[in-house]
Amino acid sequence: MAEPSQMIELLRSRRTIHNFTAEVPPIQLIEEAVEAARWAPNHHHTEPWHFFLLGPNAISRIVNLNASLVAAKKGEEAGEAKRKRWSEVPGWLVVTCDRSDDALRQEEDYAACCCAVQNLSLALWAHGVGVKWTTGDVTRHPELFQLLGVDANRHRSVGILWYGYPAEVPVQKRKPVDEILTAVD
Repeated sequence: MAEPSQMIELLRSRRTIHNFTAEVPPIQLIEEAVEAARWAPNHHHTEPWHFFLLGPNAISRIVNLNASLVAAKKGEEAGEAKRKRWSEVPGWLVVTCDRSDDALRQEEDYAACCCAVQNLSLALWAHGVGVKWTTGDVTRHPELFQLLGVDANRHRSVGILWYGYPAEVPVQKRKPVDEILTAVD
């Protein structure tokens, strides 16, 4: 078991990575991270998450879909800039969550999926692999669900996770604990 101080340092050092090197991390690291993700807390043990590991063809289709969505909103130049940027990302996962007719269970399951994403991110960070979790328009587009072979009536998108070795690690600050912790007697 990890020393508590090591665990705290892993939590504090993890960052959202915006720029990656071209090197693709080994599939074994991704599988290990998904293994860690599935141990996230989830009410009633619903295990509502599903991870889709994307290959080059699927990535290309999503990049093209997103570029067309951006171009429709912001113009061709913006669409092409987005296509170039997204094409440089070395690794891709899409995460979905089972839908529920029960609003409370839906909320709890989505929260569980967010915990699973955090587990996955920390497991990868422990091996020097960074993640960026994106939730833009393309993550809710019907074509994305078709590409994954997923029924959008039964699953909702949690987001796209880009992963790879960081080209740079951003510096970040957080509010002090006394600004976010209130003791109630």
